[in-house]
Amino acid sequence: MEIIESSVAPKDRRIDALGDLRVLPDETLCSILVLLSPRDVARLSCVSSVMYILCNEEPLWMTLCLNNLNLQLQYKGSWKKTTLHQLQLLNEHEQCKKALQFDGFNSLFLYRRLYRCYTTLNGFSFDNGNVERKADLSLEAFHHEYDAKKPVLISGLADTWSATNSWTPDQLMIDYGDKVFRISQRSSKKANMKFKDYVSYSQIQHDEDPLYIFDDKFGEVAPGLLKDYSVPHLFQDDWFDVLERDKRPPYRWLIIGPERSGASWHVDPALTSAWNTLLCGRKRWALYPPGRVPLGVTVHVNEDDGDVSIDTPTSLQWWLDFYPLLSNEEKPIECTQLPGETIYVPSGWWHCVLNLETTVAVTQNFVNSKNFEFVCLDMAPGYRHKGLCRAGLLALEENAFEVVKKNAFHMEESKQHNVKQTSDGKRAKISESAEEPNSEIARCGAINVHDVCNLEFSYDINFLAMFLDKERDHYNAQWSSGNCIGQRELREWLWTLWVGKPGHRDFIWKGACLALNASKWSDCMGAISAFYELQLPSDDEKLPVGTGSNPVYLVADNVIKIYVEDGLEASLHSMGTELEFYSLLRAYGSSLKYHIPDVLASGIVIFESGSYKVKQWDGKGFPDIIAECNGNIDNISRDIDFPFGIWSKKQFEYRKAGLQETSPSGHSTIWPYIVTKRCKGKLLSELADHISWEDTLNLASFLGEQLRNLHLMPFPPVCDLSIRENKEYKENARCKGYFEDETEKDSIPAEWKVFLSTLNKKRKDVVSRLTNWGDPIPRFLIERVLEYIPDDFENLLNTFQRRDGLPEVFRTCTWIHSDIMDDNIIMEPYSIISSSDDTTSGDIGPSSSNNGELKWWRPSHILDFGNMSVGDPICDLIPLYLDVFRGDTRLLKKFLESYKLPLKSDAEQKESVKLANKFCRTSYLAMCYCILHDDNILGAIFSIWKELKMSKSWEDVEEAVWGELNNYVILT
Repeated sequence: MEIIESSVAPKDRRIDALGDLRVLPDETLCSILVLLSPRDVARLSCVSSVMYILCNEEPLWMTLCLNNLNLQLQYKGSWKKTTLHQLQLLNEHEQCKKALQFDGFNSLFLYRRLYRCYTTLNGFSFDNGNVERKADLSLEAFHHEYDAKKPVLISGLADTWSATNSWTPDQLMIDYGDKVFRISQRSSKKANMKFKDYVSYSQIQHDEDPLYIFDDKFGEVAPGLLKDYSVPHLFQDDWFDVLERDKRPPYRWLIIGPERSGASWHVDPALTSAWNTLLCGRKRWALYPPGRVPLGVTVHVNEDDGDVSIDTPTSLQWWLDFYPLLSNEEKPIECTQLPGETIYVPSGWWHCVLNLETTVAVTQNFVNSKNFEFVCLDMAPGYRHKGLCRAGLLALEENAFEVVKKNAFHMEESKQHNVKQTSDGKRAKISESAEEPNSEIARCGAINVHDVCNLEFSYDINFLAMFLDKERDHYNAQWSSGNCIGQRELREWLWTLWVGKPGHRDFIWKGACLALNASKWSDCMGAISAFYELQLPSDDEKLPVGTGSNPVYLVADNVIKIYVEDGLEASLHSMGTELEFYSLLRAYGSSLKYHIPDVLASGIVIFESGSYKVKQWDGKGFPDIIAECNGNIDNISRDIDFPFGIWSKKQFEYRKAGLQETSPSGHSTIWPYIVTKRCKGKLLSELADHISWEDTLNLASFLGEQLRNLHLMPFPPVCDLSIRENKEYKENARCKGYFEDETEKDSIPAEWKVFLSTLNKKRKDVVSRLTNWGDPIPRFLIERVLEYIPDDFENLLNTFQRRDGLPEVFRTCTWIHSDIMDDNIIMEPYSIISSSDDTTSGDIGPSSSNNGELKWWRPSHILDFGNMSVGDPICDLIPLYLDVFRGDTRLLKKFLESYKLPLKSDAEQKESVKLANKFCRTSYLAMCYCILHDDNILGAIFSIWKELKMSKSWEDVEEAVWGELNNYVILT
């Protein structure tokens, strides 16, 4: 009997195996699986045959492994095995069971992904491309034809490098096999691998998007590599060079990757330019000019902080799936880079790189006069201009052209008006626009309003600057996490450039106007100077000095500080509290007054009707101009000497605590200001790496003495102020009864309750806040932070029974400076005549002059009391220890020897020993305050103590950072 084979296809497993989930495409299901934990994925794989297939995909386990990485990465032959080993669920000798096979299931999505994992590029034909190729390009020709204009591929720049011969995988394995390098991958987690482990991985992997070494710290890991190459002469002008190495943003990378790896579509950070030299292998490049978004790429710009994120396929996926869809007119500029060749990528250009075989390369980003203004623009607050720089006119909303017309009119007006200074040089420049002043940006304009109707995207700084959000201010707007440097670092960078590159000040001023709105603050300062008939700053001091949160100007022998941080109400409270403190300081007669700059004047400057007006105000009473403002300022009591003093400020801080929205709403045309006497000497931030060890020890003693004086200062009693009548305080469940009648003899002082209730509000969103800050704070610790900090911060007080049976708090609140950092300490020079046989001891000796004098530095003044608060004095140790002492326990001990005040009571000390009560540990209090700090203090901690990233508990971090405080005993 003849047997005929059945041709009936096996039944589709998907319907029964997925149930209601069958309506979701495979791509969506795989995206959901990525969000699960490895354990949950393993459990889900047992549900059905199709789930088994989806849950055992290597790309899924690669993502799970990298997302849950907490150890140095060591590839175990498959990503599932690597993940299980990472979680210590797989021993070295264990083997995963043989994979099951199922018929009746087909997935085009999984097939395409599998194809990309196993495809080779040997069979793909890539021509030389159409990027211009040059040899022996002169510096003059580069600047004239290519710099900030178009890409070019240059040969000959690396001919003299030893890296040309030594940078091969085999040789690097011999020289640096045990060195650990950073790995690039699509995860927010940082991955590191030993080079020998990475080579082993790259030789056996079959990943869709293989890992590749992309390490900006390679010069620290393997200093010898820096000797193997030098920056080509065409790119040596780098304006980030003026910053110290630890303050400048990442700028150089070692890049090593196998076939199929590469960088997906992106624009380089901060709109910098870049050069990339290939030493081994072949790379395929694709490039589009600024504003031309590649097919398959989506640009997202966050409206809150302007952060730019990009959704893009991998470089291999783009070339396989999207490139074939392009017509000849739509294709990018392309080239195949060969060993020894250097490609230059201008500012703002989109580029994508695919490694055709194993490659080794070095790249650096840089800023020069040709792209400097674009870099400053990219760091300016707002979002519309950032989207425009990357997506062109696609980033504009429907009403954006009306904005362009409005700006263009103003730009044309600004060219028709030329307001001159008066002959005495004391009159401020005034913007002709009655709106928020931004006169210098307007004067940069060159676009005629009549051309707006025919508007086309132009990668021109004047065109792009029209889309700046003038209502967002650099000092107040939320800072983009995608910016390459922080706000303080940006201000320091611009100031250093201004002083160090006087020949480029026209460029630097325009850049400062874009990034900082420098012209507005300069005009504001000029109005204050004119009012008091002060000499205007010299040209060297045209930009704000320091790195603080408010514009500060040096004006002859005076200092003008304009309060702008966090908006008008916060600024009024900062100045009001500072003036109230100075008033009490004079009345109390503390010796601290000799180490604080003298206050010469204070007031409010207003911008209205196109000009600035100055009104004096000493912090007392309620100015009429403030009474006319909108907002919550009406809640301020007007019946006290300092209506914006410390307890009004604490009420304001309580109201703001725990809120996600940190930027002030709207924009202000009113700013408080203060004029103080200029101190002789230099900021500690300028000298920190150059003063002697003995001077540093003297500084620690000085700070201990002055903080003791500060913490002994009296503060206004809470009962005298309207904070008791605040409705929000009374309605809050944790605050009920906090401000009862004094006759009730509440055991907890009201000032402690104000302080602790604010901490309780901050506790509610601590996890989300730490998660947003992210690296270097370990995710493992973030997940356990609520287990560590107290449920109610009143527990920190440790009340004890009095003889009459009532509880009592032995610890007291004090004034807190809150911001004693190296840019708020003045050091003055002094000299000691040395004999020929004198010797200097210490880690760092003093500088020596030709006349035999040894130059030393001693602290003289503490600056900036605008952040004054009332609370636990331990809070003042946080910026002091982490910023000024840089985590050096020797300096902390020296400080405490001079401080001589208790950080906890004798009763707490005994209780801590007796019951092992964590609330009695000084180190625990300090760690809790770090966790709930308004600034990213934890980021600083895990940057100073890098080994703590591997900590298993918060207690480990606490002991390593603050353990010394538990040994503090006052010697009598």
